[in-house]
Amino acid sequence: MHNFLPTLLASAALAAAGLGASAPAAAAGWNTLSGAAPIVIGHRGASGYRPEHTLAAYDLAIRQGAHFIEPDLVMTKDGELLARHEPMLARVNLNADGSIKYVNGAPELNRTDTSTNVWQLPQYAGRLQVKTLDGQKVGGWWVEDFTAAEIRTDIFAQERLRDLRTGNNAYNDQDRIPTLQEVIDLAKARSATLGRTIGIYPETKHPTYFAAVAQANGVQRMEDKLVSILHANYGNTASAPVYIQSFEVGNLQYVNSITDIRIAQLLSSGGRPYDFAVSGDTRTYADLAKLNAAGLQFIDTYADGVGANTNLMIPLVAGKLGTPTTLVADAHSLGLEVHGWTFRAENIFLPNEFDSSTDPAAFGDMAGQVKAFVALGMDGFFTDHPDLGVSAVPEPGTWALLLGGLGLVGAAARRRQAA
Repeated sequence: MHNFLPTLLASAALAAAGLGASAPAAAAGWNTLSGAAPIVIGHRGASGYRPEHTLAAYDLAIRQGAHFIEPDLVMTKDGELLARHEPMLARVNLNADGSIKYVNGAPELNRTDTSTNVWQLPQYAGRLQVKTLDGQKVGGWWVEDFTAAEIRTDIFAQERLRDLRTGNNAYNDQDRIPTLQEVIDLAKARSATLGRTIGIYPETKHPTYFAAVAQANGVQRMEDKLVSILHANYGNTASAPVYIQSFEVGNLQYVNSITDIRIAQLLSSGGRPYDFAVSGDTRTYADLAKLNAAGLQFIDTYADGVGANTNLMIPLVAGKLGTPTTLVADAHSLGLEVHGWTFRAENIFLPNEFDSSTDPAAFGDMAGQVKAFVALGMDGFFTDHPDLGVSAVPEPGTWALLLGGLGLVGAAARRRQAA
């Protein structure tokens, strides 16, 4: 809930730790909205070390110290919510005319957007299709053309960035595609085992696309299914260790009308929300990142924070970090949290000044990059390498108590409802 006062949060942390008012602040020196250390979010789990969106990746992220784990959500033919980055279980390349590209009689695999073994299963060869996703033709095997039972029986996860994170290919074909409930069950079990609260940060993928899928298949809308599962597990409360995120706007406005669970509006470095494109709204993500009625103040009517691409906080200039923007300070002035994405350790993803060599797959100085953004007051960040993220922001031991004790102040504030 975005209007939490930093002093109120600090008091809650002290109370949870059994400290008196004269004790030092639990997170002295942090420039975040709450005054606590930035949260570390396992981006699709510890996806730098294991195939993404698997229970193994999520579990490793937790063991590496992540405070939250992030399941991207897609929906099967029969309405089950599964953790995958895209609707395509595997993707193929297309010719210029939009037809499937074949090489030696086989469809050419897209080697950066294929995350399961479905492309290797002859029984599903006939389900390869070209569809339009957010206005673009895309070829692949689509999750909504499968029942949950089919996916859970035959289909296993593979490393998506198979030519970059080559070591992760050793874990291919070992893990099934988890349901949202399985991710929640893991987070709860590890919370009990470790004595600290592990949150979840689900993203509704391609809401406009999946709204049509739900209608065509006669199943519950993704957002309704998500909220019902979250309420059953955590209750309808802003103190739940949960954020719901999306790159679109309308579905988050709808979610705001049916739950008190916290909401984060994702902001990309370019383009505009797809539902804006459909409706004719000309505002871009850059517009939404500005402090005015058409931007951050608009987001403030339905969300508790923003998930901002790093370029919106510190743009790249000739491959290096340039002059920071005022996004973090502007968001904080409205009581909105800012969570940055995505921090990855490989040189290919880092600003040039943090590279360790010319090898794109070698690890550079991700901690250095993180610290540059934390200095702005960033409240949390998504990372493929949670261990390196945690080491970059050493935190006081009371942070876990703060996360778990949000209920102490959960009734103190609530985001404003959209008019």
